[in-house]
Amino acid sequence: MPSLRTLLTLPRMLRHGAAVGVGLPPDEAVVLDVPDVPLRGALAAAGGGDHGPARELLSATRLGCQWELRDTYVSELAQFALHNPGWLDAWLATAPDDPDAALVKADLCIHQAWEIRSGARASEVSPEQFKAFFTLLKDAVPVIGAAAELNPADPVPWRVALTHARGMQSSREIFDAYWTEAVERAPHHYGCHASALQYLCAKWYGTHHEMFDFAEQAAEEALPGSKINALPLLAAVEYEIVAGGPAADDASGADAIAPTRVTAALDRALELSGWYDPGDPEAAGFRNHLALMLARAGRWREALGVLREIGVHATGFPWSYLGPDPRQEFLDFRTAVRMQVATRTPFFGSPPAVPVPVGASDWAPRTLAVASASLTAVAQAALLCRTGLRLAPAGAGFTHVELTGEGSLAGAVDLFTAGEKWPAVVLQRSGDRYGITLYAKGRKVAAHEWAPGAPVPSLEAAGATAAALATAYGVRDTRPLTALLRGMDAPGRRLADTVTALGLPALPEGFGERPAALDGLPGARVLAPRGFLSGVRDTLTTEDGAMPLPPRDTAVRLPGRWWATRALYLLLLAPAACFSWWGAFHDRLRPVPLVLTSLGSGYVLTQVATALRRRR
Repeated sequence: MPSLRTLLTLPRMLRHGAAVGVGLPPDEAVVLDVPDVPLRGALAAAGGGDHGPARELLSATRLGCQWELRDTYVSELAQFALHNPGWLDAWLATAPDDPDAALVKADLCIHQAWEIRSGARASEVSPEQFKAFFTLLKDAVPVIGAAAELNPADPVPWRVALTHARGMQSSREIFDAYWTEAVERAPHHYGCHASALQYLCAKWYGTHHEMFDFAEQAAEEALPGSKINALPLLAAVEYEIVAGGPAADDASGADAIAPTRVTAALDRALELSGWYDPGDPEAAGFRNHLALMLARAGRWREALGVLREIGVHATGFPWSYLGPDPRQEFLDFRTAVRMQVATRTPFFGSPPAVPVPVGASDWAPRTLAVASASLTAVAQAALLCRTGLRLAPAGAGFTHVELTGEGSLAGAVDLFTAGEKWPAVVLQRSGDRYGITLYAKGRKVAAHEWAPGAPVPSLEAAGATAAALATAYGVRDTRPLTALLRGMDAPGRRLADTVTALGLPALPEGFGERPAALDGLPGARVLAPRGFLSGVRDTLTTEDGAMPLPPRDTAVRLPGRWWATRALYLLLLAPAACFSWWGAFHDRLRPVPLVLTSLGSGYVLTQVATALRRRR
């Protein structure tokens, strides 16, 4: 049963929900762990079997002693090689003593071992998995040693060694030896510190206090603006999110962490965030952790501010701790923070003004829907959509659809295909990423995205998507579609070729480049946004919903019976509503009568006020 607080805060949420979202990119623009442009190029080339760009990229980081960037690139390339190893094998075959190739191979060995073990708790891992896990880690020892010998000044092999020590259950003496080697080469290397922090946490080989002591000491010694200042924040996430905080059994007693240390970690991370520009991908990792922890501390406005600074850059962690789909967890969390801020804003107040971030116009992805129906049929089906749409005929039996204002085109397509026999696809471009999503009968059937550097989808996954698309559009041979879906090069061309293979009309000129690709096309028309009741009314009138209404200044005289019934309604509903609200403030809350009588009174009053304005 809803509480009085819920009923009182709901109007605030409805009034301020949109306003507090200013400065946040739309859900469709949010991406997860997207590599930077140079790395995307290297990954795309590697996917095609060419290791040259990856070799040049890592060589530049080695010669320039860019150890942080090198660590990121090595980890991403090793992760990519986990399911696409051909390019790395060819690189090692042609240059077995290349320090960059050897380093990627060393990190790949760790990824392969953890792929078999999985990230599950030890109690959920089978003995066979553990046996294979330890075997692969033992085989990785000479590979890691070779990478360290080929480039003695590089700290990244020692970050790999620290991760290896955690998996191998190495003793503290071995860990300390690896740690000494790492800090001798780079005393403030973030990757080495983060790996060491994991070894020292309670779920592995340390305690909560030891983890916090290590993180706080490293942060005290770090330079201003260094990401090492975020280590206490990572320790707080490990303690409160992963380990369960003070409520967990292993966090009780002497190993419990004082709340002041967690608060200090959040304040330090907030100060660190100020050193980076809004939307900086370099800061996305700790900012995602910071937003989550600020919300847990009830610091909702600060959490919303950090979410604005994150922009479109969601990260796998910490959201993977909360569910299997980290991107969706991030989006759900962001919505919850917005609603919390809205409910804490006075009804007649307004949220603080927020400047629109630089580059916000590039956030919104360019979307276009292709409906397999005539323009009239689509217009009739879309009358219940509460978003403005622009429709344009696209050949026999097809209609192009795009948004004319705010909202989600995918949501509109999901709504207007419900109850219809014809399908629709939503085509999307966001930067250099292209996608296609199939909707039929009001539900999402299949989706695919082409992104440079993304792992090639498996034959089974691509085949299933191709089969769904082929079934919807009567394509007999799915092999060409499967081939198009399994390539990651030239995403724009692959999307256009997929549209052609499905027998759909060609993409309009300007798709993906400008927001209104249908504007000015012959036969294009705009479907204005409607409320739900207006949509129902228009659906039941003329064929395309264009019901003629009298002008607003036309006098309308209603019969006396109409006025008498409204007066009777008010005599019954108004006292009942007053009594319900009186009971709500005297601990006698009855939500259903309160809501019904309040809405009924408001509706009748609105009718009477409208009639009085139009009466002469």
